[in-house]
Amino acid sequence: MYTLFGFKGSGSAAIEAALEMAGLAYHRVDAATWAPDSALAELERVNPLKQIPTLLLPDGSVMTESAAILIHLGLSFPSAKLLPADPSARAQAIRGLVFIAANCYAAIGVIDFPERWCVDPDEAVNDRIRRGAIVRLHRNWEIFVDQFPSQGFFGGDAPNGLDLLATVVSRWSGARAHLRNARPGFVEVAERVEHHPGISQVFARHWPA
Repeated sequence: MYTLFGFKGSGSAAIEAALEMAGLAYHRVDAATWAPDSALAELERVNPLKQIPTLLLPDGSVMTESAAILIHLGLSFPSAKLLPADPSARAQAIRGLVFIAANCYAAIGVIDFPERWCVDPDEAVNDRIRRGAIVRLHRNWEIFVDQFPSQGFFGGDAPNGLDLLATVVSRWSGARAHLRNARPGFVEVAERVEHHPGISQVFARHWPA
């Protein structure tokens, strides 16, 4: 049994969908820094950064970082097709996962917590940092779409781990609204992922219509 620390509307949705695709039994634990009544102390014991998603593996070891978890599950359960079987396509999927983690997820951390990135900021400084990070985030998503064109999905004719992470992370900080105009094809892919059989219930639970 896997244990997934996460919260509604968070990045744990991508891991939950991946576990569903792999047919793995898992237990969800609600934990988030913005939910003081959640299992935050339990999360901190296994992940001192208190970041979600955090996944406890059946052997008791800990996996953190969304991209790393998706790569691990993809390599461990190839029949789930979370990573492409073809080595060249798999390399690009891994590249795409790390691109999102390094360039999009990271920018959202700045947007959400600008005060962490400046000594003694006031609200005006926080606002400038936040607005600059949003501009950078939206540009990074444009670059992602240009570098990783889809063929129905990023994995071909069915979603893979890259589709899951891109679909979840693009829900934040106005990225979807921006891309609907700048790169509408991306939004079409994300919406197909959210309604795909077998994982649509995950997205419906995290983001009810």
